[in-house]
Amino acid sequence: KPKPWRSASIRGVDAAPNGGCALCVVLRRTHSPNVRSTLPPQGFTTAMMSRAVLLAAVLVPLAEAAFYLPGVAPKSYKTRDQVPLFVNKVTSTKTQLPYAYYDLPFCMPKRPKEASENLGEVLEGDMIKSSLYEIEMKVPDACKILCRKNHNKAEMRLFRSVIDDEYRIDWIVDNLPGAMRNEEYDYVTRGFPVGFVAPPAFEGGHRMHYLYNHVRIILKYHEDFTQFKGARIVGFEIVPFSINHQWDRLEEFDEFTTTLSTCNEMNPAQNDPGNFQSMEEADEVIYTYDVKWVPSDITWAHRWDVYLKGNPDDEIHYFSIVNSLMIVLFLTGVVAMIMLRTLRKDITTYNEMQTLEEAQEESGWKLVHGDVFRAPAFSPMLLSVLAGTGVQVFAMAMSTMTFALLGFLSPANRGGLLTALLLLFVFMGSFAGYYAARLYKLFGGKAWKKNTILTATLFPSVVCVIFFTLDVMLWYQGASTAVPFSTMCALILLWFGISLPLVLVGSYFGFKKEVFEVPVRTNIIPKTIPDQMWYTHPLFAIALGGILPFGAVCIELFFIMSALWLHQVKHRSTLGPSRRRECHMNATSALTAAPLSVTTPAVTSDPARSTTCLGSS
Repeated sequence: KPKPWRSASIRGVDAAPNGGCALCVVLRRTHSPNVRSTLPPQGFTTAMMSRAVLLAAVLVPLAEAAFYLPGVAPKSYKTRDQVPLFVNKVTSTKTQLPYAYYDLPFCMPKRPKEASENLGEVLEGDMIKSSLYEIEMKVPDACKILCRKNHNKAEMRLFRSVIDDEYRIDWIVDNLPGAMRNEEYDYVTRGFPVGFVAPPAFEGGHRMHYLYNHVRIILKYHEDFTQFKGARIVGFEIVPFSINHQWDRLEEFDEFTTTLSTCNEMNPAQNDPGNFQSMEEADEVIYTYDVKWVPSDITWAHRWDVYLKGNPDDEIHYFSIVNSLMIVLFLTGVVAMIMLRTLRKDITTYNEMQTLEEAQEESGWKLVHGDVFRAPAFSPMLLSVLAGTGVQVFAMAMSTMTFALLGFLSPANRGGLLTALLLLFVFMGSFAGYYAARLYKLFGGKAWKKNTILTATLFPSVVCVIFFTLDVMLWYQGASTAVPFSTMCALILLWFGISLPLVLVGSYFGFKKEVFEVPVRTNIIPKTIPDQMWYTHPLFAIALGGILPFGAVCIELFFIMSALWLHQVKHRSTLGPSRRRECHMNATSALTAAPLSVTTPAVTSDPARSTTCLGSS
């Protein structure tokens, strides 16, 4: 009967007109000329419903690349709708201490509104607040004045410090982070620098600091009237400029009526090496911005793809991967060689045995088979607790990877990864209690209450002490990642309110289970171990066995931490070696052509490439 429903397809769409769904499962009813539909008037039968559900369950993973799951519901804007621009924080890969955007003396509303943040965002130091930037959908602006500020020496000193530390500013529009584009290699770098440092002049000068006080906000939008009404933002790029703005001093300055001579509707902003905004002395700074709207064919579901492309000229990451791979291969080869030589010698000895007495006498690796599952002489309790915690961490890692592969940890969900790690660790407490109890029972332990409490508190207590110490240091430095007291209370509540009860439940079922059945019998009397050489001491073996694996992961650990805390897909410099050489040559030529009284950074004839060089100084 269901032959007329013999084909199915899945198509990924941006969303329904109401912004609700991101996936549509469409069963196409294909009629043959000689086949009559046998569907009842009521619609689907039970059998057909079950087949449709089964078919959708099989084909949904094939369409994963066509949508975000769950992602964020797309928002459509009508012409002249207000598009809010939020400021977040300033970050640096040089200091790893993020600060709130308004910790720097930028233009600030009287009462900036704070956006609601999840647990992961708070721990990552996100401080999303409203700004003075006014943007209307599909309405361009040219050199619009934001504010005028008179910076004193202390504020200028602060700007020079963050410029030296290579801090970058993080803005957000429609949940998209601002980025600078490299046109030559077609990739973007999240955020834009606060300013840049020019090389010293030839005639005994010193390094000059310049501020990016003008930004060109490029917003890309996508329209598809067959799918939704209005337009959706699919790109957010920033081009910074340093301009020492000039205006008619005979007139009173007004943010709404004053016309600047350095940039206006008839004179677009551009980087002029002779008119950069210096930060060496106390001075007046006028902050301005442009808004440019660009239509795009990029759909809303693929607007994050550009952030996942790295710098093709970056060789650091590939070197670290090759380094880690070679160390792993070396370790594997060493262990395999030792095992092969030892086992081959023992097997040869076993094959050469002629008498029954020789066959019954244990030698080689058989000497220790009766002591493998013996309870440790020092604290079986500690071993069982650490083993249970290891199972908990492993279950958390596997669950996180599973959710990430299914698309639930989309980069659009800011702070989602860290929130998932914390919650999954808490929810996996039952695994820790269960396996710690079973291992402790194998060792013949009786203090099951102490084992349960230690499993629930030992590892989290150590992490809590380290976390609190680092938080005090961050608070002293004024970093935005300093966790507030309310968040600290929420973490403690998760620990004692969810993790501890789950560990108790897992421990209860673990002690109710039978003891593990070991494959060999454990000897009653431990075998005497003769005196060993100095290099077989446990401390030496631990150090030697840990150095090489640490060397394999220490370099990759930097990229993992950068991806987790600094939102970087992988570590990348703004420019590759070839581009840095080119900018250096451009800087030399610019300095030669410019007056010696002005120190200029690298400027090329191409505005896009000029901005790229300025951003990497």
